[in-house]
Amino acid sequence: MTLPAALLDQLSAIFGDRLSLAAPVREQHGRDESYHPGSPPDAVAFALSTTEVAAAVTACAAHKVPVIAFGTGTSLEGHVAALRGGLCIDLMGMNHVVAVRPEDMDVTVQPGVTRKQLNEYIRDTGLFFPIDPGADASLGGMAATRASGTNAVRYGTMKDNVLALEVVLADGRVIRTGGRARKSSAGYDLTRLMVGSEGTLGIITELTLKLYGIPEAISAAVCPFPSVEAAINTVILTIQSGIPVARVEFLDAVMVEAVNRYSKTAHALAPTLFFEFHGSPAAVAEQAEKVGAIAAEFGASDFQWATGPEDRNRLWAARHSAYWAALALRPGCKGWTTDACVPISRLAECILETKADLDASPLICAIVGHVGDGNFHVVELVDPTNPLEVAEAERLNKRVVARALAMDGTCTGEHGVGYGKMGYLAAEFGEALDVMRAVKRALDPDGIMNPGKVVG
Repeated sequence: MTLPAALLDQLSAIFGDRLSLAAPVREQHGRDESYHPGSPPDAVAFALSTTEVAAAVTACAAHKVPVIAFGTGTSLEGHVAALRGGLCIDLMGMNHVVAVRPEDMDVTVQPGVTRKQLNEYIRDTGLFFPIDPGADASLGGMAATRASGTNAVRYGTMKDNVLALEVVLADGRVIRTGGRARKSSAGYDLTRLMVGSEGTLGIITELTLKLYGIPEAISAAVCPFPSVEAAINTVILTIQSGIPVARVEFLDAVMVEAVNRYSKTAHALAPTLFFEFHGSPAAVAEQAEKVGAIAAEFGASDFQWATGPEDRNRLWAARHSAYWAALALRPGCKGWTTDACVPISRLAECILETKADLDASPLICAIVGHVGDGNFHVVELVDPTNPLEVAEAERLNKRVVARALAMDGTCTGEHGVGYGKMGYLAAEFGEALDVMRAVKRALDPDGIMNPGKVVG
C-alpha cells in the first residue's frame, strides 16, 4: 500500500527528518535474520519517545494503516516483515536506562536498550540482567518475542523477569500493565499477555525488569561425549537431580566443527556440552563435581575448565557465534533455522530422532540447544534459489515440529511465531487459537498492529 498524503503530513509533523521513505532504509527494516522473504514498509519512523509512538499509532489508526515495531532486527521467523505495507517504527533511539533501583533489584528501561548495554550500565551495582538469547537484542524486542537463551535453565525467560510494561495500544492509548511489586493478584495479567505478543497487540515503550546479584563465583566447562544420547542423558539426569546449573548448551559434532573453524577453537569433534555454574566458591565446586560424576557415568572423558573471565567469555562468544559459524560451512547459503521444545524426559528421544532425519538428508544441518529446559535449534543450510533444497528444508522443519507436538512440546520454545510458524498453532492449541484471535480483535479491531503474524 502507499501511505495517504494526509497521513504522511501528520507523520512528518511528528518525526521531521526522522521519517524516511528511502528504499534502502525501508528494505533494511522489512527483513530479519531469517530465511523468510522480507517485505519493506512504506515508511520508517525513528521514534525518540512514547509520546511520538502514541501520536504515530493514533494517526495510523485513523487511516487503518499497519504499524510494525522494529528493534535490532535479529528475529528468526519473519517477525518484522511489513506484509501489508504501512509504517515501521524503529525504537532503537529510545535507548535510555530510566531508573536503576539496586535496593529493590529492578530497573526501568526504554525498549531500545540492549542486554549488553544494560549490563554494562549496571555493572558497578553488583547486579546483572541474566536473559541472554545470544544476539545483542533490544530488551523491547526480547519482551515482545518472549526471549530466553542460555541462562533460562536457572533464571527463566523474559516472561519470568518482566515486572511491568508501558504499552501503546492500537488506538494510540498508553497503558501500564503493572507496578514494581514482585507479585500481584490484581486483575488480568496484562504484562504476560503483552510479553510474547510480537507487536500484534501493542508496542512496548518501557519495561521494568528484575535484576540479580552477580554470582560470587562462576566456572564454565566444555565436555565431549561418545554419543548424542550420552550427552542429552547427562543433561536430563543433572536437571532431575536438582543441580542448579546456570547454563547447559548442547552442540552436535557438525556444529562443533563449524565453531572450531569459525572461532579458531579446538574442541573435540563429538557431541559436546557447555556448562556454567554460579554461586559461592563452595557451591560452584560442589555443582561441578556432581555434574562431572554424572557425565562420567555416560562415558564423558574430559572436562575442559574455564574459570577466568577472559576464558569464559571466549568460550561463550564461540557458542554465541554458532549460527554464523554454521553459515560459514557453506558460503552463500541461507540458514533455515527452526526450534522446538519438549518436556525434559522426552529430550533425548526427540533429538535422536531429529538427528537421524538430518543425517539422512542431503543438506548440511547442525543442532544446537539450550537443552537444560528442553529447547533445541536446527540450522539447515540451503541454497534459496534451489527449489529442491527449499522443499527439503521445509520437510525437515515440519518433522521437527510434528515430533515436538507429539511429545507434548511446542512448535517454538524461543524463536516465536512471526509468520513462519503460524501454520502450526492450530495443531498445538486447537480451539484456544480462536480465543487468541478474539483477544487480538478486542485490542486491535482493525488489525493494524503487525498484521499477518502469530494469529493472522
